[in-house]
Amino acid sequence: MYGVCGCCGALRPRYKRLVDNIFPEDPEDGLVKANMEKLTFYALSAPEKLDRIGAYLSERLSRDVARHRYGYVCIAMEALDQLLMACHCQSINLFVESFLTMVRKLLEADKPNLQILGTNSFVKFANIEEDTPSYHRSYDFFVSRFSEMCHSSYEDPDIRTKIRMAGIRGLQGVVRKTVNDELQANIWDPQHMDKIVPSLLFNLQRDEITERSPSPETEKDKESPVELTERCLRELLGRAVYGNIKNAVKPVLMHLDNHSLWEGKTFAVRCFKIIMYSIQSQHSHLVIQQLLGHLDANSKNSATVRAGIVEVISEAAVIEASGSIGPTVLEVFNTLLKQLRLSVDYELTGCYESYTSAGCKVIKVHEERQLQEAVIKTIGSFASTLPTYQRSEVMLFIMGKIPVPGMYPALGSANTGFEGSRMIQIMLLKSLLQVTAGFQTTNMLTALPNSFLDPLLSFTLMEDAEIRLLVLEILISLIDRHDNQLKFSLRVLTDISVLKLKMDKCSRQDNLFMKKHSQRLYRHIFLASKEENSRQQHFESLYTLLGLICVELANEEVVVDLIRLGLALQDLALTEEVLPVYNRCAIHALSAAFLNLISQLTTVPTFCQHVHEVIEIRHKELPFLLPEDVFVEAAKLPEKLEKVEGEVLFSQAKIAETLGGSGYNSERLVSPYIPQLTDEDRLSKRKSIGDTISLQLEVESRISPEKEQKSPAEQITFETLKQAIADGVSLEEQERERRRQVVERFQTAPFEEIAAHCGARASLLQSKLNQIFEITIRPPPSPSGSLGNGNGQSRSVPVYEMKFPDLCVY
Repeated sequence: MYGVCGCCGALRPRYKRLVDNIFPEDPEDGLVKANMEKLTFYALSAPEKLDRIGAYLSERLSRDVARHRYGYVCIAMEALDQLLMACHCQSINLFVESFLTMVRKLLEADKPNLQILGTNSFVKFANIEEDTPSYHRSYDFFVSRFSEMCHSSYEDPDIRTKIRMAGIRGLQGVVRKTVNDELQANIWDPQHMDKIVPSLLFNLQRDEITERSPSPETEKDKESPVELTERCLRELLGRAVYGNIKNAVKPVLMHLDNHSLWEGKTFAVRCFKIIMYSIQSQHSHLVIQQLLGHLDANSKNSATVRAGIVEVISEAAVIEASGSIGPTVLEVFNTLLKQLRLSVDYELTGCYESYTSAGCKVIKVHEERQLQEAVIKTIGSFASTLPTYQRSEVMLFIMGKIPVPGMYPALGSANTGFEGSRMIQIMLLKSLLQVTAGFQTTNMLTALPNSFLDPLLSFTLMEDAEIRLLVLEILISLIDRHDNQLKFSLRVLTDISVLKLKMDKCSRQDNLFMKKHSQRLYRHIFLASKEENSRQQHFESLYTLLGLICVELANEEVVVDLIRLGLALQDLALTEEVLPVYNRCAIHALSAAFLNLISQLTTVPTFCQHVHEVIEIRHKELPFLLPEDVFVEAAKLPEKLEKVEGEVLFSQAKIAETLGGSGYNSERLVSPYIPQLTDEDRLSKRKSIGDTISLQLEVESRISPEKEQKSPAEQITFETLKQAIADGVSLEEQERERRRQVVERFQTAPFEEIAAHCGARASLLQSKLNQIFEITIRPPPSPSGSLGNGNGQSRSVPVYEMKFPDLCVY
């Protein structure tokens, strides 16, 4: 019966006749539009026939593909597209299955034109919103096939580009069709993301290479592959929610690893810029956390790879810039500081494997230095996105990581020793300087607590010149709240109004801060200027620091103390004959420039006149005591500094007299400034474990019983005073030699000898403790009231052996 119907056209079902009528005799004539309208009307009138129409069209298309009649294939696909656009009934699901079968058939064909045709039809289908849900449809084949098309290696470059663009559009269609449909397979699963994301990145990478020199035939209206790929990637990431960020970003990291794209930095930065700008802003910190975790995972990789990851993190932090880096701010900085310390260890040991010498990679020092600079820059980028209160926490956190002299002496690894600790100090201080850049707070007392200032100021007394300079720059950055630091230059100006300094009235919080910390700041400035290895940068930083205190934190009491400090620096240059001539001349110049500055800030005419007169006399007689002659490349300095007296010096009495008439405390101005040396100053000189133990031995020797006996009074004469002054230098040299010997002993002595020495000290301490316990612990009173045990001898009973009544025990 079916065969008879098939032979007789009039007896064939109506839907088949309507389908056959849309195909012309010559395929070049295209779809018969009148008959197509009849077929569309029939499908809308009888939706139950839609699935049969789809099945018949699929049958004809398969036959035409097999017979290579590609004109009729195009007509069949056009008809299917029009039926899809017109019909949204409940029976559409069965028709869609036939449609996807035909698209799959075209994508499996060898002809590029058929693949592109099938892709275009699928993209049209992806833009249709279906009225009825589908419970069994699968798009796994399309994800795999479109990803394969994205990696096409067809010989003809034009056709290859078309195939790749078709694959990108196909992936875009799959994402649009499935991402918001909960009934479909989850497109965010790793099995799909591992195909989609690398395919898009591959085209971004290829386009970056080929599109550097665009051909003149490129049309302006035609979308390039790189634009299409970027738009598709942005659309994919823009649809990602909180739980999908990890699955979307992980394939990016793996692609960059597999193709060694971290070292170039450019492509990696471009990829993550796309990611950061595309995802929802509240999810940005998740991307940064994944980058930090990837950086940890590559800790033993080459420095160029780690530097590339750090560079990407830096760029991502700038883009994130929403005032917070998520709930784990300190964890971010902890990871970066860890990488910084690992890089220092690698640089000093020369190998990525600290404990094995066989098979370890040899590192390049300059690459590790570049990595360290990148990490420090990234720390600054992160800090710039934080509010003031979080930045204060980060500053405290970094300060807690720095090896503080005498407190945490051995923070370097076992293989790096003292040099490792020193480099870690420098790197962490550079990081701290980046964090403090642009730091502004209205209440410095709470923003800079003792736990931060104490260790920071202790570094100003270090023998290392680079460390001292970094600390001075950090203090300058913290105090400068009106961007004045770049306006100061170590010169004597007749009119400081040209500097255009921004000044505000000192607030109550600033007054409290200076009341609490001013004397410590003055003392450290004074002592830092005494260091023999200070150079021009140190004196310029000291001048800038003093100037900023005048501008930012000065009240009447502070001005008086700063003038006393400036005069004390002058006296220091006169009395410290041990210092080199350059340092003494530089201190004189620093004092002159600062007194000139503060005299014009106080606007007391007589004070300004005195300072100006002294400077004029120096210009004529001793120009090497002014900064213009000291801080030049070829400074003409005398071999020995002599005859610095009289009118070339600033007179403390005259200054006190002139300022006293303007309401300043003249009694305080008359008294010279003398810094009080504390244990902190000695402690800050310690640089290693040996130095710290040397300090402990020194303290023990001072409290030993032999030293407790008072020596008989010695008669003090002029000769004894003269001898004490002459022996001052030799005593200091002896002290340095003694310290050197102690350090050398603890660095070179066998472990058994050091252990025996420490064990003897521990035994001595334990014996002292036992004596104290014997004295303080008494036996409990007996019922008879006697203290003895019957034979008149007392016995000490430890507290843990005493018997207490039950009512007394809780």
